[in-house]
Amino acid sequence: MKIKKKLIIGSRASDLALWQSNFIKHELEKRYKDLKVTIKRIKTKGDKILDVALSKIGDKGLFTKDLENQLLKGNIDIAVHSLKDLETHIPDGLKLAAITRRHKVEDVLIAKKPRVTIRTLPHEATVATGSLRRRSQLLHIRPDIKIVDLRGNVPTRIRKFLNSDWHGIILARAGVERLKMKQHISSYISVDEIIPAVGQGALGVEIKADNQFAAEMVQAVHDHDTFLAVSAERAFLKSLRGGCQVPIGAYAQVKSNGLYLVAVIGSIDGKTQIKKKTRGSKSDPEKTGKALAEDLLKAGAGRILDDIYKT
Repeated sequence: MKIKKKLIIGSRASDLALWQSNFIKHELEKRYKDLKVTIKRIKTKGDKILDVALSKIGDKGLFTKDLENQLLKGNIDIAVHSLKDLETHIPDGLKLAAITRRHKVEDVLIAKKPRVTIRTLPHEATVATGSLRRRSQLLHIRPDIKIVDLRGNVPTRIRKFLNSDWHGIILARAGVERLKMKQHISSYISVDEIIPAVGQGALGVEIKADNQFAAEMVQAVHDHDTFLAVSAERAFLKSLRGGCQVPIGAYAQVKSNGLYLVAVIGSIDGKTQIKKKTRGSKSDPEKTGKALAEDLLKAGAGRILDDIYKT
């Protein structure tokens, strides 16, 4: 009798995190008929502290550290993350073993009326977001807008908005569409207007470095082009020492003639913004990311970072 092989996925308990973990579970079991995958729910620090802005908590790995601890202890085999939440430094003993094919990366505006855009919002409109990246880029385009902080999972944020007097909220397209809440989207925000977070739209599958069985299994969900793109983005972010506390956006695309990367860093009030782009080789995405970070530093990004870290 053939013994059924097993894997345990560690997941946050939010609707989106469970969607992501169930997606990986489904893909693995579809590929490997003799594999049984179970999901273990784990509450992270970021899930427990909901009344404080992410930028003010000052702790890295808010949504990932507890999952990583469970990996290191051997209590789970796989941790599934929104890649934009995963620190660019992977703890010793762990590795990022697979990155899924990317969903559409744009941010979206959810407003009370259809077809409203960030440019057609009323003068001095109130918009909610928990992201310094979105705040900075939105205020650069619309300095009249009033920003309020918003935390919580996607359904909670949408529910809070619908029961508020705010004019709009900004969320990631991937999360809204994955949870089948597309009907709330008023408009899609072009990456030319607001550059997404590093890794936005992709899932990162993290495992214990010596778990060869898990490493082999998760290759079924790995997408090479997405890996190249986010490798450039993550190298860029790592070079700037960035995270949730810094208004940084980066987006890479793999094309037939190379890897294209565009990135932005701005002051929290949106008054100062540095945006640059480059084309590099698909054979060395990290080099492209590091080179663009150097370009931004030469253009004054270091001063922006110093000012942010002082506050």
